[in-house]
Amino acid sequence: MNTSTAALAASPGRAPLRSLDDALAELLAHAVPPVGSDTVSTFDADGRVLAVDVVSALQVPPEDNSAMDGYAVRSTELSDEGVALRVSQRIPAGSSGGALESGTVARIFTGAPVPAGADAVVMQEDCEPVAGREGFVRVLQIPQPGQWIRRAGEDVRRGATVLSKGERLTPAALGLAASIGMDVLQVAKQPRVALFSTGDELVMPGEVAPEQMRPGAIYNSNRFFLRALLLRLGCEVTDMGIVPDLRDATLDALRSAAASHDLILTSGGVSVGEEDHIKPAVQQLGSLDLWQIAIKPGKPFAYGRVNRPASTGSAQTAFAHFIGLPGNPVSSFLTFLVLVRPFLLKLQGASELAPASLPLVADFDWPRADKRREFLRVRRNTTGGLELFANQSSGVLTSAVWGEGVVDNPAGQTIRRGDTVLFLPFSALLS
Repeated sequence: MNTSTAALAASPGRAPLRSLDDALAELLAHAVPPVGSDTVSTFDADGRVLAVDVVSALQVPPEDNSAMDGYAVRSTELSDEGVALRVSQRIPAGSSGGALESGTVARIFTGAPVPAGADAVVMQEDCEPVAGREGFVRVLQIPQPGQWIRRAGEDVRRGATVLSKGERLTPAALGLAASIGMDVLQVAKQPRVALFSTGDELVMPGEVAPEQMRPGAIYNSNRFFLRALLLRLGCEVTDMGIVPDLRDATLDALRSAAASHDLILTSGGVSVGEEDHIKPAVQQLGSLDLWQIAIKPGKPFAYGRVNRPASTGSAQTAFAHFIGLPGNPVSSFLTFLVLVRPFLLKLQGASELAPASLPLVADFDWPRADKRREFLRVRRNTTGGLELFANQSSGVLTSAVWGEGVVDNPAGQTIRRGDTVLFLPFSALLS
């Protein structure tokens, strides 16, 4: 991401816009991982963050083994192509053979231990039975010493740290952990997140048919993608639905959420309108900072704390974090990716909080520079360049489905076709 931290001048009477980097740094400073960890089955640990290093008590492979179905041989006995040798033993995977007799070969299968005395494996395609001599094979290719042998410990050495504390587990990492005998793993505690939306205009899909929607009503799309994003980040999510635009209802929802959650996440209702009750409600129950961030889309953002009820004194902290996202769907989606995602990863002790940008060529013009840092929805074309979605409005969620990621465009920067830009792929931001 762009590292400029210059604050932008605001209109008279308003606080200056904050740079994304400054806002993110302050937000991350509040993300202190909880004490303790969870023990989970390796089967169920995908996406979780390791709480301790994983150290191997053995080496992998445990002994030299064959990388192919074929014949284990002494390479010094095969100076000429077409040599015929007797098959003295058969070694399937899961068994071990004896030492290889001089002047013979051993039939061997993938994964089987290489017998003592053998120093190469010839794959079966390079051998053929000898006509009229049962139990003999002709070796058609002279092997090099070590050919098709996987050496003991070439994957993992005994005592090696194979996975590090703070690493987010992937399917491959789970397989690696299993390969050294780890049936359970110590992982960071799951962030408990309460999610709700505010706004009397919101309607849940399925409750009202499109043709029966009242004037001014909209379907609640934010609730669906925010919940999915939280689950992808390994969170335990409580979906508290839609809270009416009433002060008492908002206070009740915040109190209930703070009692048993680490984070309260909302979308909408963080501006200063008469029907926006989140701001005064959070301030009444704790504290709130409203940030105007110099990004487009996604300028309005709120961070605060909601005090836990006294009856929950056994909780590790006396408060729940509060984050309020803008209501426009693309603004909510992108501010989650660039601010909430790293916050939740830091809360789990993750070592990698943001993916690296990729330098790619823009196959579009962006002639009007904005005073804010922009995240332009794009996708790669057949030549490897980036093409731009035509409508970059913060309300056009289609752009996030059509796009493969965003161009991270610095404030005040125009783009000309052929320029190199920084591309952030959704595949990395959504993982």
